[in-house]
Amino acid sequence: MRLVGPNGEQVGIVRVEDALRLAAEADLDLVEVAPMAKPPVAKLMDFGKYKYEAAMKAREARKNQVNTVIKEIKLRPKIDPHDYATKKGHVVRFLGGGDKVKVTIMFRGREQSRPELGFRLLQKLAEDVIELGTVESAPKQDGRNMIMVLAPTKKKSEARAEQRRKKDDSAAAAAAEAPAPEAATAEEPATEPTKADADAS
Repeated sequence: MRLVGPNGEQVGIVRVEDALRLAAEADLDLVEVAPMAKPPVAKLMDFGKYKYEAAMKAREARKNQVNTVIKEIKLRPKIDPHDYATKKGHVVRFLGGGDKVKVTIMFRGREQSRPELGFRLLQKLAEDVIELGTVESAPKQDGRNMIMVLAPTKKKSEARAEQRRKKDDSAAAAAAEAPAPEAATAEEPATEPTKADADAS
């Protein structure tokens, strides 16, 4: 078999018995890394440490993996301006957090004969949040509903990093503005006489 040393150096082609003896002498494991090669390739390594490092890399990869979430907001064609502002605030928050937003206009009764109302409302919403998101799926009728999907301009990982940075900055600013408690307590005994002083006088 072809033997590779613990630091990746080529030892050369050796017999299995010799490779096992070298592994025992170095207090390492003999691991076959390419069994289909001719001759097969084996490496001297600490297999426990290798498995641990591989598990740590997999965990880091999972931690950095971002799941795309689609949030849903439902509106009525004749929505009140205050309600619209509230719903728009939710859309802004979702897009700012890196999530996609599915906006649904629900038509009831005679409203179904006026789909242009819903279309105009969705266009207005898309224009109001244009700095944070783009229209991924244009408004389209789906039964009694009209649906549009907005996608964030920032990736979720970028949005999370920015939120973390803002939180750290605000915490640092709050800590800088807070008065030092030691200075206040140090002056208190000097300004306030004790009971013993009052009795003496």
